Amino acid sequence: MYGLVKMTNYIWVTAEKDMLHRYPNAPREVSFLKNEHRHNFKFKIYIEIFNNNRDIEFIIFQRFIKGILFKMAKEVNTNSCEDIANYIHSFIVEKYPNRKIGIEVSEDGENGVFMDYSQSQHLNSDAVLK
Repeated sequence: MYGLVKMTNYIWVTAEKDMLHRYPNAPREVSFLKNEHRHNFKFKIYIEIFNNNRDIEFIIFQRFIKGILFKMAKEVNTNSCEDIANYIHSFIVEKYPNRKIGIEVSEDGENGVFMDYSQSQHLNSDAVLK
C-alpha cells in the first residue's frame, strides 16, 4: 500500500491571440523589433484546483481567459511577454483568489516565458501594462 503524497494539482487551458507590439529597447542585433510587428501570442494557463471533481471547469476557465485577451489586445503596445503574463494574472487572482498559478506566454509558439505565481502578491491590472 502506498501512502498519500501531498501535492498540488492544476488544470490548464490554452488560448492564442494575434496582436501587434514593438520592442523600443531592442538590442542592435535585432533592431527590427523596434518597429511594430505582429505575433500570434500563445498562452498556457495553469491554476491550482482543490479536488478531483474539478472545482474550476476547463471550458469555463478558458472562456474567462479569452475574455481577458479580448480586452487586452489593443493594450499590448510595448509590453513584454512577462508584462502580458502579469496582466492576465491580475484578473485571475481577482476571480480565483488564493490559488497557485502558472502562465506561459510565447511569441508564435517559438520563444516565450513561464511565470510561476505560486508565491506572488496580488497585482492590480491598471499598474501592469505600460
